[in-house]
Amino acid sequence: MDWQAWHDAYDRPGSTLARRLQVVQERIREALDGCPPGPLKVISLCAGEGRDLLPVLAGHPRRDDVRARLVELDPRNTATAANVISAGGLHQVEVVTGDASRTDHYEGMTPADLVLACGIFGNITGEDIERTVAHCAMLAATGATVIWTRHRSAPDLVPRICAWFEERGFDRQWVSEPGAGYGVGVHRFTGRPYPLVPGRRMFTFVGYDELGSGPRA
Repeated sequence: MDWQAWHDAYDRPGSTLARRLQVVQERIREALDGCPPGPLKVISLCAGEGRDLLPVLAGHPRRDDVRARLVELDPRNTATAANVISAGGLHQVEVVTGDASRTDHYEGMTPADLVLACGIFGNITGEDIERTVAHCAMLAATGATVIWTRHRSAPDLVPRICAWFEERGFDRQWVSEPGAGYGVGVHRFTGRPYPLVPGRRMFTFVGYDELGSGPRA
């Protein structure tokens, strides 16, 4: 899979990814609106070109309060994100080119006030989804928002993903309707975060083609 070319679907009006992106951005905006005053930390796993977060942050009143880290493996995507950051004057946002599944990349940024796990759950096994959800209790601060995505193609794991979050101290805030054509979920962490343990792998990126689940959404 060419993960840079994959972003082209965002630019096709009406595409599933374009519609999903709009929803994710709306939920990010709402999460930032609801954060208490003061400095904020945001982390984005498998951030791609940063299209989920960067356009929202550029025009948000809290932009100067936010310190963010985007972690993405494809250097072409991180180069694009870095250009957007520079052009937008988002000097408190950093981009890391690396394996987003490794907990090491989030040292110094946890517990975060907003965690983005978009474009991941459709590309990893169910076991790894549950493992990643469990690690969100290390990544997220008490009261933090986690925004995640997963396609609704068979097997539709969205209900199970919600249960995995809720079994671990996350309250469901919002989940897209099954007929929307994509899955977006928002959970708020009400528990106490665990200390981040470096050196752990949260998931192994398999790819939706190998999982036989159709285009990730």
